[in-house]
Amino acid sequence: MSSARVDYIAPWWTYWLHEFPHVNLRFQPLDHTFKPQDENYQQSLIFLGCVAAAGLGVNLLCLAIYLSCLCCCRKDEEEEESKKSNSCCVTWAAVAAGLICCVAVGVGFYGNSETNDGVYQLTYSLYNANHTLAGVDSLVTGTAGGMQSGLNEHLSRLGEIFAARGDFVQTLQFMQQMSDNIIKQLLGLPDWEKAKVDLAAIADQTAYVEYYRWLTYLLILILDLVICLAACLGLAKQSRWLLTTMMVCGVLTLILSWASLGADVATAVGTSDFCVAPDKFLMNQTKDVISSDIVHYYLYCSQTLPNPFQQFVLQSLTVFQRSLTTMQIQIQGLLQFAVPLFPTAERDLLSIQHLLNNSEASLHQLTALLDCRGLNK
Repeated sequence: MSSARVDYIAPWWTYWLHEFPHVNLRFQPLDHTFKPQDENYQQSLIFLGCVAAAGLGVNLLCLAIYLSCLCCCRKDEEEEESKKSNSCCVTWAAVAAGLICCVAVGVGFYGNSETNDGVYQLTYSLYNANHTLAGVDSLVTGTAGGMQSGLNEHLSRLGEIFAARGDFVQTLQFMQQMSDNIIKQLLGLPDWEKAKVDLAAIADQTAYVEYYRWLTYLLILILDLVICLAACLGLAKQSRWLLTTMMVCGVLTLILSWASLGADVATAVGTSDFCVAPDKFLMNQTKDVISSDIVHYYLYCSQTLPNPFQQFVLQSLTVFQRSLTTMQIQIQGLLQFAVPLFPTAERDLLSIQHLLNNSEASLHQLTALLDCRGLNK
């Protein structure tokens, strides 16, 4: 990955969909900000579905008028050439309509596949971000827990062993103070647990809904294709029964198509409202969990933006390195001078040394994970 992320620019069609009129059910215009929890915004998306329902009504009305005229207004006797001419005209019109429908179905297959790929990439990114946040949370919890429980336990036992030597006990107290400083630095990080759980839940729910959406649209497109092919077959064989059956199925498919169009338009407009300005929505959703400057840094991941954890990392590295170095020196001194006098202390001293080495490695891993490029893979 490149060292600097290119500034986010939404596709042109999202701006086009974003400019669609947003009107609630009381015909009051609304702003185009993505607010899925707002009742008026929900009504504006429902209104788009109602527009598709109105289009379906007009379509069915025109079809009913045409069939009524065809059945009631046809002359009883017409010249044979006129019959042949009209029949030929209707046949060619039906064939052209069938071909157009087949092309539209092909475009639908492509769009359905592209949408599925896009949602898969979205869920993959969410799972990757969730994994990164889980890694940060695990390192912070593990390191702080090791310092609080493991180190304190060893220091407590050593305090009992070294009770007769005040200088050794003073060294243990000094190590306890440095351990508390390290824990204080780690607790300065925000709590990632809530954000991690929300990301995992969103990814799971999105993948679940997308699977059934993809399957439903696939079946609808296959049904459209079958009806078009059967209608062409009925015209070729002049089968009145087959044409009548296909007309009934075609009306049902027409209803399904308009309904899916309304759902698609509402979903596309809502998604475009989010894609045009995702930072506003995400900052509003995470304001109670993480500060806005942290969210802004991870959303844009630009070299011009300061890392909000830079001060923490520098301070922590300094505190860690100084504390670990000093503690390692103290442990080496105790191993050299105290173990000959108190052999039972060797095991606890070696355990503390191992714990300090692991804490230092965890700090370097945490520094790498806090970089925004880990979430923008």
